[in-house]
Amino acid sequence: MSTAVATTSAPATAHRAYDFAQLDVFAEQPLEGNGLAIFTDARGLTTAEMQSLARETNLSETTFILPRDEEVERERGVLVRIFTVREELQFAGHPTLGTASWLYLNHPVFSGAAEITLDLRVGRIPVSFPAQQGGLGVYGTMRQNDPTFGVIHEPASIAAALGLSPADLDPTLPAQTVSTGMPFCIVPLRSLEVAARLAIPQPLAQAYLARSDAKFFHCITRASTGSGADWHARMQFYNGEDPATGSASGCTIAYLVRHSLAASDQPIVLEQGIEMLRPSRICVQAALDGDRVCNARVSGRTIPIATGRFFLP
Repeated sequence: MSTAVATTSAPATAHRAYDFAQLDVFAEQPLEGNGLAIFTDARGLTTAEMQSLARETNLSETTFILPRDEEVERERGVLVRIFTVREELQFAGHPTLGTASWLYLNHPVFSGAAEITLDLRVGRIPVSFPAQQGGLGVYGTMRQNDPTFGVIHEPASIAAALGLSPADLDPTLPAQTVSTGMPFCIVPLRSLEVAARLAIPQPLAQAYLARSDAKFFHCITRASTGSGADWHARMQFYNGEDPATGSASGCTIAYLVRHSLAASDQPIVLEQGIEMLRPSRICVQAALDGDRVCNARVSGRTIPIATGRFFLP
């Protein structure tokens, strides 16, 4: 009895091959959290090709590592570009943590390093890794840029853009734009029941955001007792729903500290992706220095799940 062995071969028209890895970020188990595709050596790809590949992977984000000389990478960090299916981003959280975690496992120089710095369009973002790694995958912490706080949004306008009524918003807390590299409008909802039926009408949301100081909405409410989380989050955007949003999580902890909902350096757990059956666990904390919020840190686990290769002409 013979057994056929499947092999991966390039199409006859292809002459370039690009390896990629897929990981689940902010996941406690495989096939949870937020999926990320990483092209591990993107040298030779044009910007248009990167955007096309990001559409092909059809994940929330895809990253492209552009290796440089060791001396340059030690001084400036590993150069990485981040794309959604529609555009290149200055910064995004789960791609930063996930890409740094892949480098922690695979980089010829930085593998196993206590800290790996990514050189992103928003600047240099360091990701640290504890010496003792337990559990599946890799656990890491990214320090985001210090937050800036934008406008406080009018409740009725925000509710309409989200497809909600003003009564669905938390009446005790403002909706406010916060950025640690990507500006999010943090919207506190009244209850988990409101969060469960959230279905943001994207044409209305995009029209509102286009004339505001925010790029996306991040909706939060207090998590249920016994969930193991402190706050529950949802982020819906033009690519559907995001199972875990690391950049928004940094903005959220900055918001919580700013509005006295979390103490300085108090660890907070955010849950996200529950409604879409991709549970994510995001650990956050930020410091308060006088009246300035700083040192926003976002932590979580990254689990490698797949590798592959794309062939291009």
